[in-house]
Amino acid sequence: MTYEFDAPLWRWSARTETWTFVSVPPEISDEILDLAGPAVRGFGSLRVEAEIGPSTWRTSIFPGESGYALPVKKAVRTANAADVDDVLHVRLTVLDL
Repeated sequence: MTYEFDAPLWRWSARTETWTFVSVPPEISDEILDLAGPAVRGFGSLRVEAEIGPSTWRTSIFPGESGYALPVKKAVRTANAADVDDVLHVRLTVLDL
């Protein structure tokens, strides 16, 4: 299942220097959660392939209070000249469904 959305880049308050994420919109998160069922892994995570600009990588999304969060690594931020609060266009393919 593949989804596309725009979301701002945010920094995780527990590790402000290194961990950045985009939030998967609630309606997409709800659909993924409904479809995932028993496919969830540790911490409720699901394997995904993500694409932002020219960058494509495999990672996991993690559940939070308002839906899933997608970690965005430094190499992706650098390749896209992205910083906290920038709105990024994300293409997300859930691999565990």
